Amino acid sequence: MGCCSGRCMLMFFCALQLITAVERQVFDFLGYQWAPILVNFLHIIVVILGLFGTVQYKPRYVVLYIVWTVFWVTWNIFICCLYLDLGGLSKDSDYLSLGLSSHRSWWKDNGPDCGNRNLPTTRWQHLDSPALVSELSCLLEYQYIEVMHSALQLFISALGFVFACYIVSIFSEEEDTCL
Repeated sequence: MGCCSGRCMLMFFCALQLITAVERQVFDFLGYQWAPILVNFLHIIVVILGLFGTVQYKPRYVVLYIVWTVFWVTWNIFICCLYLDLGGLSKDSDYLSLGLSSHRSWWKDNGPDCGNRNLPTTRWQHLDSPALVSELSCLLEYQYIEVMHSALQLFISALGFVFACYIVSIFSEEEDTCL
């Protein structure tokens, strides 16, 4: 097996998917986004099975990985549309927390280079005491960070899908020659 063979490349993309999925899982846990937590967990399991199938020459596991990758791509397109407010979806909805909590993306409050600016409220004259409103000024808004995570997953998944299809065809040819 050469270092640039289809098997080796699929193992590389599976390992890369595991790393990025675990990273994404951590931030989804921090934001209490339950739907992505469940889907990421399933993704991690299926990628491990796909990796196992590749190493052990088990085409059924690689086919499972291929089928899951189609769902995973669909999920990531949904996430992109949700955070970009496309197709009637809204990033302010509670879809990702499954309506169980009012939590949102961890990146919304903890984005890169975010700083709080306390501004006086415009209606403070009507209140007993003036209040300050916190406003975040971030280098990159949270929805774009989430979209970049999903776009990276889409890119890696597309490459993994291509190599997985190639591996299944190679495994099928090897089984046919052994018969």
